[in-house]
Amino acid sequence: MERNYRLELTVGFFMLLGIICLGYLSIKLGKMEVIGGRGTLLYAKFVNVGGLKEGAEVEIAGVPIGRVKSIELDPNTYEAKVALLIKPGIRIQEDAIAAVKTKGLVGEKFIEITPGASDRYLKSGDYIKETQSAFSLEDAIGRLIFGSTSGGEKKDEDSLEE
Repeated sequence: MERNYRLELTVGFFMLLGIICLGYLSIKLGKMEVIGGRGTLLYAKFVNVGGLKEGAEVEIAGVPIGRVKSIELDPNTYEAKVALLIKPGIRIQEDAIAAVKTKGLVGEKFIEITPGASDRYLKSGDYIKETQSAFSLEDAIGRLIFGSTSGGEKKDEDSLEE
């Protein structure tokens, strides 16, 4: 009887250990934060975020330095207000540029920060003033087909006949 008890206890211990390991892996692979995020919270406003999602990476020179915490619409300017959570110890200059980029041709969107040359650094809650919105392939094709004029204006054909 004692032998069965030890066997059941050992199996139960390893099952519990396996469940804990699966939970840890799912949190790590899902890139979730269980305990509140630490770091610097910066904001940036974009005219168009073009498919950027919460949890997307924030990079400098291809190195991940943080995540997109939230994306909201500013009701006054109708711009996308993006909250960026930057890892502790990384400082961003006040003249840095934030741009929405795509990994590969049709990959996921992320924020790329190009460092500035200023001696001043942004503090938590500050805004990155210089931003570049997402590239829209549809807009680029439309400009290519219809020319650079807006509103589909026709060229003045009468002046060509003279």
